[in-house]
Amino acid sequence: MPLYFFRIKNGRYSGSSDYGTECADRSAAWKELTSVCADMAAGISRKLAENSEWQMELLDESKRPVFRIRIIAESLD
Repeated sequence: MPLYFFRIKNGRYSGSSDYGTECADRSAAWKELTSVCADMAAGISRKLAENSEWQMELLDESKRPVFRIRIIAESLD
C-alpha cells in the first residue's frame, strides 16, 4: 500500500511527519486527511489569528502534495 505523509503550514511554520500512513488508494487517503483535519479543526479555529492561514496537506511517497485543506481567517473591513 502507498505511504502518505501529513504536512502542516501555519504562518512561517511548516513541518511534515516523518512517519507515513498507509492508505489503500486516493479515496482512502482523502478520507484519512479529512478525518485527521476534522479532529484538529476546533483547536485550530480557536487559536487562528486574524488574517492568517492554516493548511494541512497529504503528501505522497515522493513528498509531493496530493491533497490540501486550508482554513483562512480574513478581516473584510
